[in-house]
Amino acid sequence: MRPRCMLASMLVMAGLGSASSLASAQVPPPRPKAPPPPALPAPARGLPSAAEVRALGDTFVAVAEKTSPAVVQIDVTVSSGDSSAGRWFRADATTRGMGSGVIFSADGAILTNNHVIEDARAINVRLKDGRTLSARVAGRDPATDLAVLRVDATNLPVASFADSDAARVGEWVVAIGSPFGLGHTVTTGVLSAKGRGGVGMNAIEDYLQTDASINPGNSGGPLVNLDGQVLGINTMIVSKGQGIGLAVPSNIARRVATQILKTGRVMRAWIGIGIQDLTPQLAAEIPSAPTSGALVNTVVAGGPAQKAHLEPGDIVTKIGARTIADAQDVIRELFLHDDGEVLAMEVIRSGKRYQTKVTLEAKSETSPPALPVERKASSPQGLGITLRDVEGDGSSTLAQIVAVSPDSPADRAGLKRGDVVLEADFARLPTSADVQKAAQDGRLLLRVRRDKATFYTAVR
Repeated sequence: MRPRCMLASMLVMAGLGSASSLASAQVPPPRPKAPPPPALPAPARGLPSAAEVRALGDTFVAVAEKTSPAVVQIDVTVSSGDSSAGRWFRADATTRGMGSGVIFSADGAILTNNHVIEDARAINVRLKDGRTLSARVAGRDPATDLAVLRVDATNLPVASFADSDAARVGEWVVAIGSPFGLGHTVTTGVLSAKGRGGVGMNAIEDYLQTDASINPGNSGGPLVNLDGQVLGINTMIVSKGQGIGLAVPSNIARRVATQILKTGRVMRAWIGIGIQDLTPQLAAEIPSAPTSGALVNTVVAGGPAQKAHLEPGDIVTKIGARTIADAQDVIRELFLHDDGEVLAMEVIRSGKRYQTKVTLEAKSETSPPALPVERKASSPQGLGITLRDVEGDGSSTLAQIVAVSPDSPADRAGLKRGDVVLEADFARLPTSADVQKAAQDGRLLLRVRRDKATFYTAVR
């Protein structure tokens, strides 16, 4: 019996062992608790909320609703073959063209670009309310590419003008116009820059730059701020880039429009000087020259500048309260003043700073005197020019360029056959021999006259 009991005891023990093993497999030990999820980062300081973003959108809506009624689409009819066919936003050489404009007086005055309407034989404007009205040209100003149209209507919605000088780079702007005939299209962007010039499209260039989308047909339409006020008149885009649109500032546009309405034309103040940018190349040839300014290259005899004792070679650094960085700054400042006004000027001459006052006059045109026959020819070595002496005013003799060697220093300095040398290294009215002597050190600062233009250039 014992063996049976012992066997039973062993079986029970074996069974207990098996039971313990199964229980261990079915009920594993508890797992460690997972760490809590990381807390979401707090909103960055200054990050706008959704409500604030919606508020900005509502602002754009309000601007569009306020300003769009004063924006018109301009449809023009031109004759086939008109010379303006290839220019931005102008009517093409078929029969139709279009642009935009903005109403600035309730009795039917509309501001637009000159290039939109200058070749038009018939002009119609489409208003936001659906009306189409015949328009006539009240006046044009090609120098700023602006024009004023007139329609026979009253109680029209009017856009107000902002102070473009007070506008800040980076602020929101809205463009409204008719790109490709899509009337009252609204696009948004920022004011990218102010005071852009040197584009070469117009005589007076002082553009606002924006990345608000502008396309053919927008030209003449307004660029407005978030108060719905006109900051500028959209004029062109830089076709080689993206998001580079240019607009005539409202302060210039308003002045032009006001003068056209009063007299049918624009009168500009004039001081009787020719100017150019003071480039680093020119500054290197002028002793104690500043790093920026406008270099005077011509002073008209008997003009306001001569009466104020300005001379060629003077560097204009300030007019009134405006610091002058380049020639465009002089043009911009004078444009904002009327004839009869007296302006303070600061100039640098031979490294010394001088103050003077100039009385503005109405602009007049003068032509340089004709230059007769040659006397003799000479060639300063190494510069690539051949000179001859010609008779100037009275008994004076001047050097004239009769040949320029290709890819020579003279060629790279922009000199051309027929240029007359008015100054060589600050020596006035030089002969060919004077120029050759001045060129012995391998460098020249020349003031030359070409047709009606006068300018400085450095030859090295």
